[in-house]
Amino acid sequence: MDDTYKEISENGEGRYKEKGSKFIAHAFKVYSEDDVKQELENLKKRYHDARHHCYAYMIGADRSHFRANDDGEPSGTAGKPILNQILSKEVTNVCIVVIRYFGGTKLGVSGLINAYKSAAREALDECKIVEKTIDLRYGLQFEYPLMNEVMRIMKEENLEQYNPKFELDCYFEIRVRKSEADRIEEKFKNLFGLRINILETN
Repeated sequence: MDDTYKEISENGEGRYKEKGSKFIAHAFKVYSEDDVKQELENLKKRYHDARHHCYAYMIGADRSHFRANDDGEPSGTAGKPILNQILSKEVTNVCIVVIRYFGGTKLGVSGLINAYKSAAREALDECKIVEKTIDLRYGLQFEYPLMNEVMRIMKEENLEQYNPKFELDCYFEIRVRKSEADRIEEKFKNLFGLRINILETN
């Protein structure tokens, strides 16, 4: 499995006008549904007089968690075109909300799809996109006589330690890129007396 994914590193905003209707798009980072709800709430307060607050989001390095919402627009004319822009940019951990102020003239199905797509695309084009790696986090526990051997592997593999606790024995955590994980884990497992546990993937 590919162990990289793309994220936006900063928020973006896009605008589109059609027959008096205004579409204002906001793209921002999210890591949970709670993040989405919070941002949506903020935008609904900020644009309280708008008719629609349509959105789509995608969460997770594997891009498996996503949703599109038309917020009262005809089915498939708002949320899906927004989601398709996220898919076309191949980004994740992102939500795009497009706020519509109705201009008095109906745009029709194709007009709505184009408007929501265009606003969402402009918001994403404003964002800087960065590539990240899927990392595994491990906990290492060992006694002091093993310190030199452990540090030798740490140096060889250019690893950093996190959350160190040096008490009766030694403990710290490391992050390892997924594609390197099996090989590095095996190196540590070959040190007799060292315990290595996987804590999470992110």
